Amino acid sequence: MEILNYAFMQRALLAAVLVGVTAPAVGIYLVQRRQALMGDGIGHVAMTGVGLGFLLSWSPVWMAALVSVLGAVLMELIRWYGRTRGDIALAMLFYGGMAGGVMFINLAPSGSNANLTSYLFGSLSTVSESDVTAISLLAAFVVLVALGLRRQLFAVSQDEEFARVTGLPVRFLNLLTAVTAALTVTVAMRVVGLLLVSALMVVPVAAAQALSRSFAATFAIAVAIGVTVTIGGTVTSYYQDVPPGATIVLLTIAAFLVLTALATPLARRRARALAAARPAPEPAECAVPAGRTPTDRADA
Repeated sequence: MEILNYAFMQRALLAAVLVGVTAPAVGIYLVQRRQALMGDGIGHVAMTGVGLGFLLSWSPVWMAALVSVLGAVLMELIRWYGRTRGDIALAMLFYGGMAGGVMFINLAPSGSNANLTSYLFGSLSTVSESDVTAISLLAAFVVLVALGLRRQLFAVSQDEEFARVTGLPVRFLNLLTAVTAALTVTVAMRVVGLLLVSALMVVPVAAAQALSRSFAATFAIAVAIGVTVTIGGTVTSYYQDVPPGATIVLLTIAAFLVLTALATPLARRRARALAAARPAPEPAECAVPAGRTPTDRADA
């Protein structure tokens, strides 16, 4: 294929595959916890890391990873202790992160709003070898946590109180989920962009849930959708010269709509089959009245 003859596209496709795996792998826990927009908030905070990376002449990816992890931990602390004023604190954190990113990148000697745009919406041509190395290491950690602790993370995502009673370290697992979500945002920002990554974490999971109620099957289907749309969006972006992040998200939404449309008649068919498999109710004349035994009915 012509597309594989270019080194920058090889790097972009590798990054796309890693994003397609990691985003739904973490997103499934966020959906279960009803924190679907957490990735969007972390993306705002990660902008400060990108700006600091340019200002300090350090890798924007690694700096964004550090700042987003700190932001995710702070979000969890606010969730635990913020109570009545927690939403205001989170709003200040999100918008402060966005404003900090814009300010730092404009203060940097080599920075500009054009540099920030590639991180906000993704850019294929700017994915460097160092970016691929950082993305690969971060993705490996995220997948290891998402798969290795899937039972514990699922239990906490379903019911924190029950998980606490069974002896699971609920607060540690909550923090670990937040950290993996932060790293996933960092992994995805070079391909999808900070402002669009939340869609790739949530929509494939929602599409998979329309087809399956099993956690394992939902996990596998969501990852398959993620990999398919990221590769498809990257290839489409190359041939049609369209933004990669927007293309990937639109393909993800299209996949959700198609799978939901296919799942509706399948769900009805399963419901009819289940109803047909149930035993027929006992005829009214054969039913035993309350308080009487079959012997009583025979004697009568």
